[in-house]
Amino acid sequence: MNTPPPPRTPPRSLRVAALTSVALLLLAGCSGAGGDSALESGRGAAAGADAEGLTIALITHGGEGDAYWELVRKGAEAAAAKDDVDLTYANDSDPAGQAQLVRDAISDRVDGIAVTLAKPAAMKAPVAAARSAGIPVVGLNSGIDAWKSQGLLEYFGQNESVAGAAVGDKLNGLKAKHALCVIHERGNVALEARCAGVKKTFRGETENLYVEGTDPEAVDAVLTARLRQDPGIDEVVTLGAQFALDAVGSVKTAGSKAQVATFDLNNDLVKAIRAGTVQFAVDQQPYLQGYLAVDSLWLYRTNGNISGGGVAPVLTGPAFVTRTNVAAVAKFAAAGTR
Repeated sequence: MNTPPPPRTPPRSLRVAALTSVALLLLAGCSGAGGDSALESGRGAAAGADAEGLTIALITHGGEGDAYWELVRKGAEAAAAKDDVDLTYANDSDPAGQAQLVRDAISDRVDGIAVTLAKPAAMKAPVAAARSAGIPVVGLNSGIDAWKSQGLLEYFGQNESVAGAAVGDKLNGLKAKHALCVIHERGNVALEARCAGVKKTFRGETENLYVEGTDPEAVDAVLTARLRQDPGIDEVVTLGAQFALDAVGSVKTAGSKAQVATFDLNNDLVKAIRAGTVQFAVDQQPYLQGYLAVDSLWLYRTNGNISGGGVAPVLTGPAFVTRTNVAAVAKFAAAGTR
């Protein structure tokens, strides 16, 4: 999708019709014959409904101003513009706060909800309330092991365990011996799964380091101290692009010889990969996650389509971005869509 995203609150008259062909290509594989459980989870949301006036809420656990979630939001806005629906975006990194945002969307009688399940237990009750209210709910980004049991229609994201295992294999090929996996949000199931996946396949030593991701100075201090404490650490694996860039500085401050690799991508990280200060990134395509989540709700409400048939997730990653192929995504990253 190399069409630039629209303004954050575009008037309907200016929404770009050219994006329609992009969406058709992306969603050509959508199934309209989901299983009984998937259809039941969206009961009350009539297929073939008039699309005019539809409102969709995207509710995430992303922190305020986080570059990653801006990519998700841009993708969602592009889909909303194409589909001519009103999109509301809300986020809260506190699970109780995110749960309340879902309840607020139910009270507002939105036509569909796209939600992340970083901490599934906290979202179980509000998701059930949405279903009871006849509001279809889809998942994205986090909660690949929980979306079906909670009755969501569809899920768009990366299998984090598989992605982590792929990173472990990659580190084996790079002859790494001791990997430090930096978890920036304790209790986030997706982040824990990434590090567990690395440990599963990596033949060297793996350890997790927990940091407070909302405090960059604290992240640097903890990481620098650990690297100084153990010069044998030769690989730092971060779970977000901004943390990889911070880790580059921590490695330098600590006088460590460790290399840095990461999950997720942004424009600054593309530059770091090109410069060789970061080895590689695992791209789960957040723009695509936001786009498909919103577009899937529109398709369900207007045509009864259910991607993956309601029984399988739609995977958006993983894909490795390295120095050898980074040029292929650089222009999209510069445009703020990768």
